[in-house]
Amino acid sequence: MMSLYTEKAPVTVTCHKRLTPYLEQEIKELGFTVEETFVTGVRLQASVNECIRLNLHLRCASQVLYSLRQFEAHNADDIYSELKSFPWETVLPADGYFSITSNVQNETINNSMFANLRVKDAVIDRMREKTGKRPSTGAELSGGVIHLFWKNEHAEVFIDTSGDSLGRHGYRKIPGKAPMLEGLAAATILATRWDRRSPFVNPMCGSGTVAIEAALIATNSRPGLFRSNYAFMHLLGYDEAVYLEERGRLESQIVDVPGLKIIATDLSPQAVENARKNARAAGVADLIIFSVCDFAATPVPADGGGVVYMNPEYGLRLGEITALEETYGRIGDFMKQRCGGYTGYIFTGNLDLAKKIGLKAKRRIEFYNSTLDCRLLEYELYAGTRDVRKQAQE
Repeated sequence: MMSLYTEKAPVTVTCHKRLTPYLEQEIKELGFTVEETFVTGVRLQASVNECIRLNLHLRCASQVLYSLRQFEAHNADDIYSELKSFPWETVLPADGYFSITSNVQNETINNSMFANLRVKDAVIDRMREKTGKRPSTGAELSGGVIHLFWKNEHAEVFIDTSGDSLGRHGYRKIPGKAPMLEGLAAATILATRWDRRSPFVNPMCGSGTVAIEAALIATNSRPGLFRSNYAFMHLLGYDEAVYLEERGRLESQIVDVPGLKIIATDLSPQAVENARKNARAAGVADLIIFSVCDFAATPVPADGGGVVYMNPEYGLRLGEITALEETYGRIGDFMKQRCGGYTGYIFTGNLDLAKKIGLKAKRRIEFYNSTLDCRLLEYELYAGTRDVRKQAQE
């Protein structure tokens, strides 16, 4: 049997819709060659040891899936017979624990749980036959994880080396009212023109996710620093030394950014307190200046050249929307009057409200927040009025 740890196979790294460009950028920066990109991820060649590296480094990913076998399957019996012939006893501990996840689109299956059950039966029957033992199974992704992708007649079975989604970075102890997933927050920051040295100003910071991710990105602190359990740790032949070496590399890659100013404010004292606690858990509390105030009173460093990033409420009910129209108008005033020389960003799921900002967006970058169609709107905020600048140039 091949060694999964050293032998390259097709690997699919998944992500939420519209995060692929940022995930691809991250993977290339780690030195991997991306062979294919699609709506919810990328394909490349890697060994399980290299998957360990991907798991610890990636900010925008959801799962890192190592392909074991591709085959044709017309119905659930085909899945069972194909997977029963796979040598699971060389991959999973006989007395261990594993879970099944799946992505199934096949006309013979109207409930993906049935497909999961057939996978589970195949693995357990094989293990019983070969080892005389039966591993335990359940829904918690705390042990080994097998993932089935099955679309029409094409099926592929993977070892999910991640387990719980990598999109949750693991430091956030107290989510806010409508928290942004850490992986999404990171992708939106990667989409901005921030140079990671100039000021990053985050009014309406909520539970602090955006400001914290900005601090982590600036200092090159990776999500693997905050997590101690991955599915790859529960495979046969796992060598902890490989993980610890990779984990040590994360520590040594952290950079100090002298004079970095990340400013986060919110009107709610409770939100700011929660954001502080989350920042402490992420190890970046000393890099973020928190204060309680109306967004319009947020201190904006005069040296400019940085980023002002706001994620205001989108308003789902009519009464809220009327009140928010005024807020979005005030956001436009704040950006025009207080943020000259900065690049402004508004992340919103309500483009009608965004019109109330009264500024023309230079870029409109598409994202989803859960299932909500959102935009990250970019505004160039001129220092002084444009006319004054033009006259000065003449």
